[in-house]
Amino acid sequence: MIDFCYHFSTMLPKDPHGCPYLFLAPMEGIGDRCFRKAMASVGGYDESVTEFLRVPSNAHVKSLSRQYHSDELAPLPLAAQIMGSDPALMAEMAFEIQNRGAPRIDLNCGCPSNTVTGRGAGSSLLKDPSLLYTIAHAMVRATSVPVTIKMRSGYEDTSLFKENLCAAQESGARFITLHPRTKVDGYGPPARWDLIAEAKSLLKIPVVGNGDILNVDDALKMLHTTRCDALMIGRGSVTNPFLFHQIRAHFSGQAYQPEWKVFARYFEVFLAEIPAEMPARSKVNKMKQLMSFLFKGNEHLQKRRQEILTLAPKDFQAFIEYVLPLFQEGWEQATFSSFPAS
Repeated sequence: MIDFCYHFSTMLPKDPHGCPYLFLAPMEGIGDRCFRKAMASVGGYDESVTEFLRVPSNAHVKSLSRQYHSDELAPLPLAAQIMGSDPALMAEMAFEIQNRGAPRIDLNCGCPSNTVTGRGAGSSLLKDPSLLYTIAHAMVRATSVPVTIKMRSGYEDTSLFKENLCAAQESGARFITLHPRTKVDGYGPPARWDLIAEAKSLLKIPVVGNGDILNVDDALKMLHTTRCDALMIGRGSVTNPFLFHQIRAHFSGQAYQPEWKVFARYFEVFLAEIPAEMPARSKVNKMKQLMSFLFKGNEHLQKRRQEILTLAPKDFQAFIEYVLPLFQEGWEQATFSSFPAS
């Protein structure tokens, strides 16, 4: 992987084989500590980002900032993403998280949840480029570490797309990550990669491409069609935890063969991070959520999807003892072809 550093202004680093910088995306719900730790056990990417830390108008910032732990994935760097609409509180939060060792602080301008946008945060910031600028600039002035922005292409439409890009750049943000769907789009229609290309042509700061990267071919097509500087992958990495390794292997001219023992370790770490005090039903549902993604990357496991997702076990351990052998069997039948490198 790439040596971690942010001593750049017009580019993001590549590895010795030309592989772009690879980010594990922040994802509400699935992308929690359990998932991040499990993915770190597999590796292949350069940097992870927390799911957003919400900074409401009545936030006690010092207390809230303690939710961030910079050494969670050591030695992999873990950036912190924060979300809110009060410039002063967001700046204070950025300062506190910097003091807790964050190597980078990301402003969330993308969350489409109505409970978030209804409070003026997340993708609702895209309705007001001046507010986006004010918040991001306040964060930049309050910190000495890089401040970045993850944004969608707009709220209801893309009418303010250029204005939001310019606001982000003028704020002093070090780079932006663009998920080219609007808030209204949610995750439904195909991501508009042409907007990533447009952002790249307009901005002097780096642009990270995000959205609909499910395999190596997708990654290569995004790089080719958009000329983006780096890649951020979310749902594709949940479906296939080896995707980062496969992308990296392509650039080094090698094949990457996933091993069951690595996948078994992935499950082991995920399970170990589930809080012991969590109710059994919640633990089962958490594992079902993860497996529902993993089924999509494996045709043999797909056949067992309905069976496993409708199980009503007596306890969590019984569920794990039943499911993991089925998962291993599906993995071994599927072979490498079910986790396509292209």
